[in-house]
Amino acid sequence: MQYGICNLSIVPLRIEPNDTSELVSQVLYGEIFKVLEQRKSWSRIRLAFDKYEAWLDNKQYLEISEDIYKDIKQQDHILSTDLIEYIQDKNDQLYTISIGSSLNGLNLLNHTFDGHSIASKQEKSNLIKTAFAYLNAPYLWGGKTPFGIDCSGFTQMVYKLNGYHILRDASQQATQGQALSFIEESEPGDLAFFDNQEGAITHVGLIMEDNYIIHAHGKVRIDRLDHSGIYNVDTGIHTHKLRVIKKII
Repeated sequence: MQYGICNLSIVPLRIEPNDTSELVSQVLYGEIFKVLEQRKSWSRIRLAFDKYEAWLDNKQYLEISEDIYKDIKQQDHILSTDLIEYIQDKNDQLYTISIGSSLNGLNLLNHTFDGHSIASKQEKSNLIKTAFAYLNAPYLWGGKTPFGIDCSGFTQMVYKLNGYHILRDASQQATQGQALSFIEESEPGDLAFFDNQEGAITHVGLIMEDNYIIHAHGKVRIDRLDHSGIYNVDTGIHTHKLRVIKKII
C-alpha cells in the first residue's frame, strides 16, 4: 500500500482518471490518504479524514511512508482558520492555502506557517459562526472552499473546523447522528436533509435560530425552513423538500 500527502492548495478529485472527468471533491493542502491504485498519470486514493475515494493527478501530491501516514493520522488535526493564508517553502516560495487546510505535515514538507490555526473541538454554538465565513461563496459541485463549495462540502468543512468528523456527501451524512421528529426539537448547528422526487437525499444545510437555514444553493445563503422544506426568500417558492433532521453533536 502506498500513501500520499497533498502539498498544493486545492487539488481536484475526479470520478474518472482524466482532467475532463467530473469533479466530485477536492483535496486541501496537508490532507493525507492511501493510494488504492496507481496508474501512469493518475491514482485512486482514499482520504484519511472521511474515507472518500476518487482519482487524483499524480503530479499533485507527494508520496509518504506508511509510518508517516499513521503518525499524522493519529495527531489532533491542526487546521488553518483564515479564509486565505500562505505557507512558505525552503526556497522562500509562497503557496496560498484555504481555510480548513491541514498543518500537521508542515515539518515533513519543510514548509513554514505563521497564520491562525485551531487544534481542538469547539462548542456546538460555534458552528453557525464558522458557517458565516462561507456566506456568499459560489456553489461548485465537488467544491470545499470559499471560492466554490457544494452543500455537503459546506457542512463537512464547518464541522471539520470545529473538530468534528462527518462524511463527504449529503446521502452519507444523513446516515450519521440522531433523527429528530420536529424542527422545534432542533438546535443551531443541527443538519437538515432534503430529498428529490425519487426519495434520494440530495441536499443538506445547517439549521439556525428562528427557523432559518444556511446552505449552499447557487451560493451559500440563508433561507427560511419550515415543515415542507426550504423557502427561498428571494423567489418566494419552496426549493427543497424536507426529509429528516439530524443531531450530530
